[in-house]
Amino acid sequence: MVARVVHYHQVVGSNPTPAINKIKGGIVRDKQAINKGIILAAGDGNRLNPLTLIYPKVLLPVKGKALIRYPIEALVAAGVSEIAVVVGHLGDKVIEVLGNGSNFGVRLHYIFNPDYLRGNAISLYKARDWAQGEPIFLCMGDHLIKEELVKHFLDKQINETLCIDYTPEQHQVAESTKVAVDDSGCIKDIGKDIVLWDALDTGVFLLTERFFQAVDELVHQLGINVEISDVILYLISRGHR
Repeated sequence: MVARVVHYHQVVGSNPTPAINKIKGGIVRDKQAINKGIILAAGDGNRLNPLTLIYPKVLLPVKGKALIRYPIEALVAAGVSEIAVVVGHLGDKVIEVLGNGSNFGVRLHYIFNPDYLRGNAISLYKARDWAQGEPIFLCMGDHLIKEELVKHFLDKQINETLCIDYTPEQHQVAESTKVAVDDSGCIKDIGKDIVLWDALDTGVFLLTERFFQAVDELVHQLGINVEISDVILYLISRGHR
């Protein structure tokens, strides 16, 4: 996905808040601190060639700092103490630049995905053991994410949650993942090519072990490239909308 600023706007009420949409069937959980985050930074960023032939997309500067600093700083602001960065294409350069996370006030762990061309759900799945069954934040490493976007999740009590943008700017639409929601605010369809949609995927998720289980099931069924949007559609097809 081409790097873009994530905008979120008020839908109802006087205070601007992100629109949060859940997959039906989510388990209500007690409010708790979420200590772990995962950032996907494995892709080859081929739409930005030739720049990304020699430099990872997530390290390209936007407004004076590397793209991946935005999700890192947003997770830290939400109280996350450990982040797993899933790397692949030119991953050694990502590790060299970010280091152990001390500059951000967080512990960074690195997980290498040699199959990064098989879809972003495969990169996420590589971090399953590290997550150890805990609820986790998931962020895309090439999205500009405001700190308050992740903080907002702490007030929610539904698992498997995606933050969406109901009022994107026109230039954001073409390459973005679109989301259609039902009247109760639950996701009913998602994908880059769907015709009828209500909002755009911001690349910020709250996930539980159930999502990793769904990735595992889907990979065994398809045996091919698997995207996170495919996993959401799979959960919807099984009644978890």
